[in-house]
Amino acid sequence: MPKLKTHKGTSKRVRVTKNGKLLRRNAATHHKLAHQTARSKRAKTVDSKINGSASRTIKRALGI
Repeated sequence: MPKLKTHKGTSKRVRVTKNGKLLRRNAATHHKLAHQTARSKRAKTVDSKINGSASRTIKRALGI
């Protein structure tokens, strides 16, 4: 069976931790920041976890 190719667009957007969990950046952090509260802007600096069936799909795209 041949090797799986890594989906490069996914690999640039998702980070895999040591334990195999998937992390992603939050949306709406680049422009139109004047309309957001300081609390919501700070909350978006922390990476979010990817759970459920989406993680299975992404791991397959990454070749894990």
